[in-house]
Amino acid sequence: MAPRESGAPVPDQAPELEIVHLLRAVTVELGLHSARFAQANGMHATDVRALIALMDARRAGDEMTAGRLGAALGLNSAGTTSLVDRLERAGLVRRVRGADDRRKVVVEVEERAVRLGQDFFGPLIARAVDLLTAYDERERAAIRGFLTGVRDATAGGA
Repeated sequence: MAPRESGAPVPDQAPELEIVHLLRAVTVELGLHSARFAQANGMHATDVRALIALMDARRAGDEMTAGRLGAALGLNSAGTTSLVDRLERAGLVRRVRGADDRRKVVVEVEERAVRLGQDFFGPLIARAVDLLTAYDERERAAIRGFLTGVRDATAGGA
């Protein structure tokens, strides 16, 4: 069978659509889970996305400036300042000087925010990890490749 041309319409009966629809359902459920976390902690959805971006940066060993955070969230400068101020007042982030360039101001996630996230999302993450242990490395590589491709395709459409 010849490969489908990228961007060509997908027939309604294509077996791949079942996986795409499942991915959409997972995305909806994760969004609802995130909204429950935001509501339980008096946050906006953007606050949660900001904390996730900051935790990802921390995990990667990257410094996150307010400008980078705003760009990642699609916010302008004023919106980013308001967001960081709000999270700082809530004790979830702090502004610090950059490690290499002391003139640079970096936004870091506070341990309180990490604990909140672990308490709420930890059981879901543990369940997902448990599910992945049922797959061998080749299968996990395929899952990783698919999810990376969908993420990149989504980011490319922004």
